[in-house]
Amino acid sequence: MLIGELSRRTGVRTHQLRYYEAQGLLESGRGANGYREYGDDAVLTVAQIRKLLEAGLSTEEIGFLQPCVTGTAPDLEPCPELLDTLRARLKGLGEQIDTLTRSRQTLHDYIDAAERTAPRSR
Repeated sequence: MLIGELSRRTGVRTHQLRYYEAQGLLESGRGANGYREYGDDAVLTVAQIRKLLEAGLSTEEIGFLQPCVTGTAPDLEPCPELLDTLRARLKGLGEQIDTLTRSRQTLHDYIDAAERTAPRSR
């Protein structure tokens, strides 16, 4: 199938599909006319990529995990790199959440301080 059809079947824009291909996540062949041609398995691959992106994984991490990925959910087969990568990503997310929580509290503190010193309207 051509890239336009893959885009229609997956709901993913063509420039995103080209990006996935550039990142090594999606494979295509070239027709005699030079157009990208994807196999039917590309629909499943794109669905897996989208779900893993929703989980907060980077395209680099997804590329590393692809050998462990099956099914549309996607299902993850236990392979050595899988748990280490997922645990590292989860740790990073926890650190980001902690940083955002501190930032939110600091902003609340600034707002409270500004409101206490603001002149009251009559």
